[in-house]
Amino acid sequence: MEIKTATYLISSPQVENCPKPDRPEYAFIGRSNVGKSSLINMLTGNSKLAKTSNTPGKTQLINHFDINKSFYIVDLPGYGFAKVSQKTRAVWEKMISGYLQTRENLITVFVLIDSRHKPQAIDLDFLRKLGEWGIPFNVIFTKADKSTQRVAAGNARKFIEAMREEWEYIPRSFMTSAVKHLGKKDILGYIGELNDEFLNGDEDA
Repeated sequence: MEIKTATYLISSPQVENCPKPDRPEYAFIGRSNVGKSSLINMLTGNSKLAKTSNTPGKTQLINHFDINKSFYIVDLPGYGFAKVSQKTRAVWEKMISGYLQTRENLITVFVLIDSRHKPQAIDLDFLRKLGEWGIPFNVIFTKADKSTQRVAAGNARKFIEAMREEWEYIPRSFMTSAVKHLGKKDILGYIGELNDEFLNGDEDA
C-alpha cells in the first residue's frame, strides 16, 4: 500500500470529540520518547505531520491524521507519562482508556517498544491491559538504528519470549528505524491487508 496524502485533521481531548467513526483507524502508542511521532512521519512520508520533540510527553491529545482520505492514523499520548501532576496523569489515563475501549472503528493498536532496551514491565503491563479490554494490537520495535542489529534483534526476541509466558497467540511484530525507513513497507502492507478485510467485512454484512 502507498500513502499518497497524509493531513492533520483534529486533536481531541476525549473520544466524544473524535471524527465520525466511518473508516478504519489505527492507533499508535508507546512510552514517552519511544519515537512515535518520528515513526508516523516516516510511514506517511511527511516529516512535519506529527510533531516531534526531545521533551517526553509532548503528545497530550488524541491526534487524528487523514490518510489517503480512506483511513485514519491516530497519535495517542504515551502511557509512561512524563513528569506531570497526578491530576494531569489521571486525565490522560481516562482519555486514553476511554478512546481504546469505545472507539468502534479502531482496527488495531500499534504498541511501540524501544528496541534498545530489554523487556520493560510497563510495556508488558500495557499489553496485558489491552488483552483484558479485548483490544487487538501489534508490536512495533523502534530505533533499530540506535544500536547494533544484534542488540535490537536480541531485545525484540526477549520481549516476544516474555509475552509467550502469558499469551497463547503472539500478534505480528515489526522492527523499525525512522531514520533508515526500516519496516515501512511491511507495516503499510499490513495496514493495507487490514483495510481490505474491513471493506470486505462491510460488503459481507
